[in-house]
Amino acid sequence: MGQSLCCLQVEQSTVAIKETFGKFDEVLEPGCHVVPWILGKKVAGYLSLRVQQLDVRCETKTKDNVFVTVVASVQYRALANKAADAFYKLSNTREQIQSYVFDVIRASVPKLNIDDVFEQKNDIAKAVEDELEKAMSTYGYEIVQTLIVDIEPDEHVKRAMNEINAAARLRLAANERAEAEKILQIKKAEGEAESKYLAGLGIARQRQAIVDGLRDSVLAFSANVPGTSAKDVMDMVLITQYFDTMKEIGASSKSSAVFIPHGPGAVKDVAAQVRDGLLQGKVFQ
Repeated sequence: MGQSLCCLQVEQSTVAIKETFGKFDEVLEPGCHVVPWILGKKVAGYLSLRVQQLDVRCETKTKDNVFVTVVASVQYRALANKAADAFYKLSNTREQIQSYVFDVIRASVPKLNIDDVFEQKNDIAKAVEDELEKAMSTYGYEIVQTLIVDIEPDEHVKRAMNEINAAARLRLAANERAEAEKILQIKKAEGEAESKYLAGLGIARQRQAIVDGLRDSVLAFSANVPGTSAKDVMDMVLITQYFDTMKEIGASSKSSAVFIPHGPGAVKDVAAQVRDGLLQGKVFQ
């Protein structure tokens, strides 16, 4: 009905290309328009102004001879003020954009090693976008954004890269584990040394206390009992301790048979040995 009445409706975000007897006349904006076909007017076609996306997969080779597939995503749209150029100058916009993407990627990636391709993918995307912007603006198109969305190495290369990464992480974990064990051993040795040092101090203080106690006992006994010498008191103390020791050995439930010389002579020998040990201890102090 609209065509028969020479009326035409153009949708939002779309423009229509109007021709007169096959020659470009004007660009029709969204809304209702009169196109008198009886006067040679007609609509040659429509052009969308919406942002469109084109995903391009490009296989190429890196500087270190690794084949990779680079996936680029190009977002573009036609410019309303250059709608005629966008409609007439290009017969297949998507193929034109794809050709430029191939050209830039295959010129950039072979200059880089595989690791650098991953690190510099934003630079590659910027190079593609700059080249497309410069080329497509002539045809009435704007490049909104260009992204490198994926880089896919050959499957064997990908497996090798994963194995290298796994080996590096295992080596790092082994080093960390060895360092931790080393620290534990050092701390354990330091703790044992400190423990033995403190135990030695305790034993030395215990022995010093025993000696001081015996000395005080001998002096007190000699002062209170006339006619006794320090040697007599020491012999008596040692004999008393000897019998106390024998008693403890016999009373212990865990003790086994112990054979020791016993008799007055043995007691004298024990006293002499203990006294000599104490005197030697005094000398070394």
